[in-house]
Amino acid sequence: MAFIDEVKLYITAGRGGDGVVRWLHEKGKEYGGPSGGDGGKGGDVYATVLRDIGILTRYRSIKELRAHRGGDGMKNKMHGKAGEDLILEFPIGSLISNLNTGKKYDLLKEGDRVLLLKGGAGGMGNEHFKASTNIRPKQFTEGKEGENADFLVELQLIADAGLVGLPNAGKSSLLNALTNATAKVGSYQFTTLEPNLGDLYGFILADIPGLIEGASEGRGLGHKFLKHIRRTSTLLHCISLENEDISKVYQTIRDELSKFDLELSKKKEIIILTKTDLIDEKTLAKRIDEAEKLNPSVLSVSIYDDASLKNLTDELTKILKTTK
Repeated sequence: MAFIDEVKLYITAGRGGDGVVRWLHEKGKEYGGPSGGDGGKGGDVYATVLRDIGILTRYRSIKELRAHRGGDGMKNKMHGKAGEDLILEFPIGSLISNLNTGKKYDLLKEGDRVLLLKGGAGGMGNEHFKASTNIRPKQFTEGKEGENADFLVELQLIADAGLVGLPNAGKSSLLNALTNATAKVGSYQFTTLEPNLGDLYGFILADIPGLIEGASEGRGLGHKFLKHIRRTSTLLHCISLENEDISKVYQTIRDELSKFDLELSKKKEIIILTKTDLIDEKTLAKRIDEAEKLNPSVLSVSIYDDASLKNLTDELTKILKTTK
């Protein structure tokens, strides 16, 4: 099933129940007074936060959601039952925008609950209208409509580090090797069509689908996935040693990050040279020197070399502890 990171929803809070006209029926009294109760309040709409990036899939075919209506008033001045609240689950990292008011809700903490819409007030029963000049009131009021609005929900992943780089830079393979994730791997561009997450000793790594020149303008997978890098504290810039011109590859990605959001280019960055098994030690040393001129934080790895993987794991863990 396709990864969903953006949905539009029309949501309505519950309508309030109506007040009613009722009369007291007491033994020995032919004409009792007014006793119509008030209607119950309509259900509110809340967003609650879960740690599950796949939740938005459930809303893919849903265009409208509605909280429950409040119950009508009853006899003997009894109020109607309040409408059941509508509680919508969204993944941590979601940005919810009320398209009617412009208000935004940033869901950054698991377990939080945010009020999106208020239910309508219940109407008043005829008991409210009794007076010395109106001893048999037949007036009542209807319940109020609940608030409603169109909402845009956008998922922006929260991770300690995001793996970025050109297609086939080895990001998915590296994520699998470091975290035992099961990201799809292939020998062609855009194997990764959705972000993948992995856990490295408590640090969350996100494999962001491959970027290309022009990604910030929508080429390739475009800025659909660039937004997921915004909330990562550290960028792991993967460069495959299949490429001879390290500087050109590096600058291509850096340019796209800056064009999309200048703040991305200011994030802490580590260059990871991948696929070191494809070159000899002398050439590797030369490539490392070239990379260090671009950024002093350079690591190298081959996923087929256990010692190389262990060294990368140890170094990454140390670095991420300083940025957590």
